[in-house]
Amino acid sequence: MQDLVPLIELTRGSTPECLHFGALAVVDTVGRVLARAGNPHWVTFTRSTLKPLQALPFLATDGPRRFGYGREHLALLCASHGGEPMHVERVQQMLEAAGLGVRALQCGCHVPGYVELTGASPPASYDERHHNCSGKHAGFLAWCVQHGHPTHNYLAPAHPLQQAIRQAVADVVGLAPGELAAGTDGCSAPNYAMPLANLARGFARLASGAADPARGEQFAPLAEAMTAHPDLVSGTGRNDLAFMQAGRGDWVTKIGADGVQVVASRSRGQALALKISDGSKPALYAATVEALDQLGWLDARQREELRPWRGQAITNVKGTLVGERRPVFRLAVG
Repeated sequence: MQDLVPLIELTRGSTPECLHFGALAVVDTVGRVLARAGNPHWVTFTRSTLKPLQALPFLATDGPRRFGYGREHLALLCASHGGEPMHVERVQQMLEAAGLGVRALQCGCHVPGYVELTGASPPASYDERHHNCSGKHAGFLAWCVQHGHPTHNYLAPAHPLQQAIRQAVADVVGLAPGELAAGTDGCSAPNYAMPLANLARGFARLASGAADPARGEQFAPLAEAMTAHPDLVSGTGRNDLAFMQAGRGDWVTKIGADGVQVVASRSRGQALALKISDGSKPALYAATVEALDQLGWLDARQREELRPWRGQAITNVKGTLVGERRPVFRLAVG
């Protein structure tokens, strides 16, 4: 089995110019590979697709009820948000409920993502709450407060929080904790690499919600929060918002940096996990839509809604058509 295969080709005129390689896996809740392109067991870092699974220890100990977090706050636990006021306000609420200030967040600070996506002027000032991972970190801190653990080192791999997360993630995706290759994410939190099929399995279980016999009480509120508030999971002009809106409550989706995306169907109990090896976002979006189309998950309306994410026409700064972005793969069964 070839590990990485061509997924998306770019042309200039009629001549091929760029080729984006990757792999994908379509898996059910018990880990059966239903469809694939390339090696469905290709190991990749999960990046921000991991966020809903990183929230599991907090849900498992009834943390949201302890701090009065509603469905909107649960969506922020899973978010790679744009740093818009709706995101910042809710992160602030999460911190205040835990009795903490903004400086407790150790995710760092960057220009809010909505500035680049919408062309808006940046706010006069911004801080850690505007970081796209601040909701996840606020949840991390609340878990520490709930359990009486220190907050100054909550990102250390040996911290009880991170140990609990590693155990929960491994359990959900069907691996042993020691099989998760560890690294550090862009927000300084521990992140894990795993086979695409295992990542997809975790999301298939997440999307199945209350039907999951082991973790249904945790999966159900997370899946419901993500599909009810995709604007809080992502934000204006962002991928997860568009995909979950197109999914009409059925799709639980999460994108990650450097070419990772997962789309799970609640009604099917299946999930697609995809990696573009060079991290190209346009190629990732195009390949994901194409895979969903080949799987038969798209109706005519959804196909039209996601058409911009295929990015088929390539134009220059004058708007002149100069090439095409097109899929070059066919899913294999099993």
